[in-house]
Amino acid sequence: MEIVVKVLGPIEVRDTEGRPVAVGSQRRRELLGRLVAAGRRAVPLSVLIDDLWEDPPPTAAGTVRTFVAELRRALEPDRLPRTRSHVIETVGTGYALRIPRAHVDAHRFEDTLAAMRDAPSGQVASALSEALSGWQGEPYADLDASPWLTPERTRLTELHHQAVELRARAVLDLGRGAPLIPELETFATTHPWREHAWVLLAHALYQAGRQVDALASLRDARARLLDQFALESVDSLDHLERDILQHAAHLTPTPRDEDRLRLVTRTEATGTYTRLRSMSTVARAAAVTGGTNLVLAQEQRAAAAAEAERTGDPGLTARVIAAYDVPTVWTRADDPERSEALVATTRRTLHRLGPGAPPALRARLLATIGLEHRGTRDRWAAEAATEAEQLARDLHDPNLLVLALNARFVQSFQNPGHTDERDAIAGELIDLSTRHDLPMFEILGHLIKIQVYTARGDTETAQRHIAAAERLATVHETPLVHVLTAAFRTLCLAERSNDPAEVAHAYRTLATDLAGTGMPGVENGIFPLALLSLRMRHQRPAPTDPDLDWGPYRPWVQPLLDLARGNLTAARHAAATLPTPPADHLYDSLWAVNAHTAILLHDESLATQAHHALSPLRGEIAGGTTAMITFGSVNDILATLDQHLNRR
Repeated sequence: MEIVVKVLGPIEVRDTEGRPVAVGSQRRRELLGRLVAAGRRAVPLSVLIDDLWEDPPPTAAGTVRTFVAELRRALEPDRLPRTRSHVIETVGTGYALRIPRAHVDAHRFEDTLAAMRDAPSGQVASALSEALSGWQGEPYADLDASPWLTPERTRLTELHHQAVELRARAVLDLGRGAPLIPELETFATTHPWREHAWVLLAHALYQAGRQVDALASLRDARARLLDQFALESVDSLDHLERDILQHAAHLTPTPRDEDRLRLVTRTEATGTYTRLRSMSTVARAAAVTGGTNLVLAQEQRAAAAAEAERTGDPGLTARVIAAYDVPTVWTRADDPERSEALVATTRRTLHRLGPGAPPALRARLLATIGLEHRGTRDRWAAEAATEAEQLARDLHDPNLLVLALNARFVQSFQNPGHTDERDAIAGELIDLSTRHDLPMFEILGHLIKIQVYTARGDTETAQRHIAAAERLATVHETPLVHVLTAAFRTLCLAERSNDPAEVAHAYRTLATDLAGTGMPGVENGIFPLALLSLRMRHQRPAPTDPDLDWGPYRPWVQPLLDLARGNLTAARHAAATLPTPPADHLYDSLWAVNAHTAILLHDESLATQAHHALSPLRGEIAGGTTAMITFGSVNDILATLDQHLNRR
């Protein structure tokens, strides 16, 4: 049974069908609340005792353990006796609540607010309106004040205030502030020290056509701030007053392009072509910000392409598909089914256009095929990327050429040993983008360089490209880049640290960051694979924690999991049915895992296959091309395989 925990109001637990789950007395609810506040981190028993009692009794430790056992029975009624709890996990001498963050209202609210800070206004207004509707009063309202609870309530309340202000700013940026007036009047009066609340209220009054009231509100705010807080002048109030008196255009804005993610689907749009192409264009603008925006952008692009094809007009369909030209740095699709549907639509459109299609349009469609049909060994996808590149060079079109080079980069993984090719592609991307002001593809070039030099073990050169990528990402507001560069730093830590716990913690932090990027193709399974690489390098068995989601990589680690559990027969069976690793960023990592399996099982056939697969990568770091994880030197792996095969 999955559960949902609510703490934005009285503590409440329900199952996923909305039925209440009884968790017992206020003391037990307080323990549950304390674990919620820890945010999936373990809380030592000694801390729990100090937090639950001002003067702990001698039996406090046993009482906490009893409370935990009772909560486990309430939250996992179907769990068999003496089996491991997946909701409240024992971690050392403490406990951690392992409910997904999306199933805890406070965590979900916090994550939504974080994701919306740099999102388009339309999305912010919608997402935060929904998030704020989930508040049912003071956080943990049914608990008495205590040393742990007071700062947590204060923290959540501040996040609530920030969300109110951020949502209001988004609605005002959309030019729809009038309905906010009653809410903002109450908010500003209740929190008179928040000068931004007065700015928002005055702005909403102005958008409602109440200029006199807006100016009066600003004067009232100045008086309150002076009388109560001795603030003689607040710049934001002064600036807004000046703008109102001058009827500044930005106070009543029309929606920006990036806020049309939903608006462009309206029937009032100017014709089918304009509407559908705008859907792809706006999706392109939103995608680079990552997170929810990226997911929404990909969905909107796919919907636009599918609807365009249903019109029966291949020219319209081609231009809708071609309007989205977002760089791709990873070879596993975030949604394989959606990608393959787009590839199928693009191939059909090319066929219907025939040989008379404009070369530039044909090149964009071919590049789309190369970009979306990635992680395979299908020759036709590589041929599509090559033809796109040749057309772009013939047309001397830098915008088209960077897209085609991106497709060639993705398809270069069809066979191992193409690091030099990727290095050359990255160099040309950086050069073209610098000369023609194409910052997104300049960033892509640096990200590829990071992968290239990490694979070669040259972290010093990789660091220079890290700095360049981060500098561009800051200027052009592409937060995904910082997550990817943080992954590289975690890899460097894994290489130099002798403390596995420190590295494991860093990878867990990275996994949390990746979870918010909207890139499941990168995120899924990468954290447990990183833990496995760490354990292999420290000659420890594979991690068998049942909470680890191995994602698409489970088939290759299954033999090691069976061995770690002492099941040699199952390990040999799993090793005998191993699939060939896909042609993507994890090819060498998975063959490193296979090599390890072969050695542990004394499997000569698998060892021979691993030696053959890794030989083209001599001199490189296994896993280095991900710039996230490392399985060590390929040369060392090959030497170990040679010893194993020679002994046989």
